[in-house]
Amino acid sequence: MSDAPSPVRTERDGAILLVTLDRPKANAIDLTTSRIMGEVFRDFRDDPDLRVAILTAAGEKFFCPGWDLKAAAEGDAVDGDYGVGGFGGLQELRDMNKPVIAAVNGIACGGGLELALSADMILAAEHATFALPEIRSGTVADAASIKLPKRIPYHIAMELLLTGRWFGADEALRWGLVNEFLPADRLMERAWELARLLESGPPLVYAAIKEIVRDAEGARFQDTMNRVTRRQLRSVDVLYSSEDQLEGARAFAEKRDPVWKGC
Repeated sequence: MSDAPSPVRTERDGAILLVTLDRPKANAIDLTTSRIMGEVFRDFRDDPDLRVAILTAAGEKFFCPGWDLKAAAEGDAVDGDYGVGGFGGLQELRDMNKPVIAAVNGIACGGGLELALSADMILAAEHATFALPEIRSGTVADAASIKLPKRIPYHIAMELLLTGRWFGADEALRWGLVNEFLPADRLMERAWELARLLESGPPLVYAAIKEIVRDAEGARFQDTMNRVTRRQLRSVDVLYSSEDQLEGARAFAEKRDPVWKGC
């Protein structure tokens, strides 16, 4: 059995899970790391006591440069088994109905940027930089090619995909790619502030929001609306039958803060 430390560290604080990618020197992801991340996020998804996750990385220079080319040179297949959730354990994880915050503490390029795009909110340190450099190595940023034109203006997304150029946190904010950029020493403090705000919110409503948004990505407006009103989306059906929905109405009527139980 190997005594090597895990490349993924986790910390629980109440209903919040902190996930830290810690794989020196650059936090690149190989197949083993991806599979571990998939198990971590699957367990987060399935744990009723956890409501919010923060994803960040160790060190001050790299968030994640994506795929580990050194591991690839040593035999990791680029089309190998990334584990549950696909690359990085998050971008293809089914039914992830809990909020995930990415706290980008440095370079996020290639698959690292795609991993950040899998989160629901992105905070970035002021010194963070981003790129999709796959074009320069004769390959394609597949997940980013799907997601990026839906997140930011089409022509900007295509420029970034077709040129692979680097851009900073200030430009990422300008295009709406990140929610905020902050001094490095404030990044995790702000991530925890946001996570605690979400921790105090209604988990069943979060689940319904995320499922509705996913369903709407590939559907006409009215088709998704029909599924919502007919309670054909599982999370919506659970919400409409829940104690939490009654609690929300009671709390409003009684002019008090609701107490969410997630049931």
